[in-house]
Amino acid sequence: MSFVFPALMLAFFYFFFIRPQIKKQKEQSVFSSELKKGDEIVTASGIIGTINKIEDQVVTLELDSKTFVKVVPSAISKEMTEQFNKAKTGK
Repeated sequence: MSFVFPALMLAFFYFFFIRPQIKKQKEQSVFSSELKKGDEIVTASGIIGTINKIEDQVVTLELDSKTFVKVVPSAISKEMTEQFNKAKTGK
């Protein structure tokens, strides 16, 4: 009986903390790999821009005409981009 409680705690932590985090990381990596030129995105710091160029480890965003910023793909937030696109379309 003394092993039941720790086993239940481990199962609880796995299903409610570890597994959802792994799923979220996998979705973010798929989102990052599907980025293409012309996509409007939001970075984790809240910068909104359109992808102008994608190189190996650098994404160039166009913020305004003739205003460009280079960011790493991991700085692009899937959640914030989806929220921005929903708000933009009015859904």
